[in-house]
Amino acid sequence: MSLTHTIILAIIQGIAEFLPISSSGHLVIAAALLANNQVAQFDVTDVNIVLHAGTLLSIIVIYWHRIWRLAGEDIRTIPLLIVGTIPVVIVGFTAKSLFEPLLANALLAGGMLIINGAILLITSGIPHGDCRYQEMGMMRALWIGLAQSFAILPGISRSGTTICTGLFAGLSRQDAATFSFLLAIPAIGGASTLEIVHLIKDAELTTPILNLVVGAMIAFVVGLGSLSWLIRWLEKGRLQHFAYWCLLVGAGVVVWQLVTK
Repeated sequence: MSLTHTIILAIIQGIAEFLPISSSGHLVIAAALLANNQVAQFDVTDVNIVLHAGTLLSIIVIYWHRIWRLAGEDIRTIPLLIVGTIPVVIVGFTAKSLFEPLLANALLAGGMLIINGAILLITSGIPHGDCRYQEMGMMRALWIGLAQSFAILPGISRSGTTICTGLFAGLSRQDAATFSFLLAIPAIGGASTLEIVHLIKDAELTTPILNLVVGAMIAFVVGLGSLSWLIRWLEKGRLQHFAYWCLLVGAGVVVWQLVTK
């Protein structure tokens, strides 16, 4: 993969990982476009790993004070995060072992983007609650974790589904976002670690190291901006604005894929 391709995907990852528009869906679509719809010949595995690592660092930088509090006054949140992570571990392993080629399907990504947009529109009518994430029970954490597991599908936003489910569960907007991104740390970190071990074991890098480093740095910087943007818009109740992008892009991709099949 060229440096230009890596930079394009890094910018997309940095923006879409945190905005509720699905980074996996946009990366699948971008890969299909860059590879002229021949995604099997366009290996983005190693790039995908380092780009997710870059955006994971963005979460750590923005929420470092919340993470630090997990060792003290917020220690009760750790069991909630464990419960919330269990569904994505089970679904992730199953999907990767049985349906991995499907997860790189641009038509599926387009269809799921439409569903993601509908979820955001439905959620926009929910009055926000006042529950803090530290005070919620295990069942609420499990429901949010189940919502996160659906984001294994390209086009379904991890941040969008977890934040929306948190709002449904009565969390305040700020607390729904905070718990969503705390929950992302073990999910993204664990998945990235497994992929890195797999690459090391196979000793197979398809992208130059320099390109990977540049991509990770770009994803990190862009991720800082997009995460800050999402927090501001969520506080102002503008989550539904991202739905229109998902509906438009999703419909366009579905038409493109059906026409070119």
